[in-house]
Amino acid sequence: MDFKVLAVGDVVGNPGMERIRRSLRYLKRKTGADFVIVNGENAAVVGMLPQQGEDILDAGADVITMGNHTFAKREIVSYLDDCPQILRPANYAPQVPGRGIGIFDSKAGAVAVIDLIGRCNMDYGPDNPFLQVEKLLKELDVKIILVEIHAEATSEKLAMGYMLDGRVSAVWGTHTHVPTADTQVLPKGTGYVTDLGMTGPKHSVLGIRPDLSIAKFRGDLTERYRWADGPTKLEAVLFTIDSETGKCRCVERVDLSDEAASQR
Repeated sequence: MDFKVLAVGDVVGNPGMERIRRSLRYLKRKTGADFVIVNGENAAVVGMLPQQGEDILDAGADVITMGNHTFAKREIVSYLDDCPQILRPANYAPQVPGRGIGIFDSKAGAVAVIDLIGRCNMDYGPDNPFLQVEKLLKELDVKIILVEIHAEATSEKLAMGYMLDGRVSAVWGTHTHVPTADTQVLPKGTGYVTDLGMTGPKHSVLGIRPDLSIAKFRGDLTERYRWADGPTKLEAVLFTIDSETGKCRCVERVDLSDEAASQR
């Protein structure tokens, strides 16, 4: 039986949240997705508020993953412990709130989701994600295992994909907000893409008003980052997995984009 997993790129600000509320259930029906994972760590531009987490789950997500901005909003701290559907990187220090791995029920049985963070230019001094995931895999006895690595370096994400090839069902990257064109099934049967992209303002620099990013790179005096106005997009990847073997059959992009009126 085919088991379809929809992985949605980083949600950015109010425009990204509005797009999720408006489009996620539609995309779930259109693709026939059985399980949906959304990266929510930029829902508040930097971090995510508990109500935004609830809204993403209400919109059709089964799991929300986080990254280097996990603890940017202090309101999220207790929420991470209370809501098992939200994962922060598993290779954070063990004393921080939340969990980095979850096992969830689905029509294909148990599904394990692991959230990791890379080490290049990342905060909080994470442990080595390559060693951490090895430890976690030894404790798992499920066929379908999904791994997200929230990382800056494309090489780090690709190396993780090849290390886990044949041992997990899918590996995908997040964080850079730019979709990559390398959707593929690796030689031993693991679905892979280096970066999902983002969900939020279409005409932006990673979701932010272009003029604000330009000013930063020019060395001008800058103001607080704000999301861009205008049309929005939702960038995602669909993994089709054989529920009997846990191997991936197909990986494809299923992005949505519009030129709708300005949204906030």
